[in-house]
Amino acid sequence: MYRIITKKNLNPTVTQMEIEAPLVANKALPGQFIILRVNEEGERIPLTVAGVDKARGAVKIIFQIVGATTELLNRKNEGEFIRDFVGPLGVPTHTDGIKKVCIVGGGVGCAIAMPVAQAFHEQGAEVTSIIGFRSKDLLILEDEFRACSDRLVVMTDDGSYARHGNVTVPLKEMLEAGERFDLIITIGPLIMMKFVTLTAKPFGVPVTVSMNPIMIDGTGMCGGCRLTLVQDGKRVTKFACVDGPDFNGYEVDFDEAMSRGRMYFHFERRAHEKTCNLLKGANA
Repeated sequence: MYRIITKKNLNPTVTQMEIEAPLVANKALPGQFIILRVNEEGERIPLTVAGVDKARGAVKIIFQIVGATTELLNRKNEGEFIRDFVGPLGVPTHTDGIKKVCIVGGGVGCAIAMPVAQAFHEQGAEVTSIIGFRSKDLLILEDEFRACSDRLVVMTDDGSYARHGNVTVPLKEMLEAGERFDLIITIGPLIMMKFVTLTAKPFGVPVTVSMNPIMIDGTGMCGGCRLTLVQDGKRVTKFACVDGPDFNGYEVDFDEAMSRGRMYFHFERRAHEKTCNLLKGANA
């Protein structure tokens, strides 16, 4: 059993928790993830490690309430326990030798991008961060990004805060102005990562994308995180949870990944609604 040390609502649909898991905290690196189960009968879900505190043995996770399991997890409070918390899993984000990096995060993907930006900052790289949200109400982690970035640009789709527009707007402006990065790392919705990659392609800047959004059970056995890479003209199958989650953005078949991801949308919504109704009945 793993104790919830702290819990904080970052916005109406995103929650941050610190879980007491000293063995995981001691080994986890940016880009890696854990698998948890809320209770004995619960499903396994992967969540990216959003930070660690080795002294306290604490692992930070940030999750969006979209399905039954995240709804159950969000009902837990500080001092309560979750059943399983396994990790770290996945291949850590490559940071060696990078002197100038641009981190592009979107929505809850910023929870994954933040520890990556922090890692580059700590090793002395020049960090530019671009983070985007649909509206001001959904903004998360601005102060944390500001603390680890040499330059931070915040975007909102509706213009309710900071700059109006999506994350590709300032990225394109920087590249057209002659800005050069050793690497662009983008983490967020698949459609966002696709267009960040397309924006960078004419300028020849390497792009790493995190395929966390397509992971399901985190082991590769379910096949849900299967994706196709195009390498040397050949289509190669990989699994985000065991081969990634980071991949060369220019090789990923985003259209196929997005098509497969939409298959689970209605299932997740129905499971979430069913869980909410069950919990309401139990509390009535």
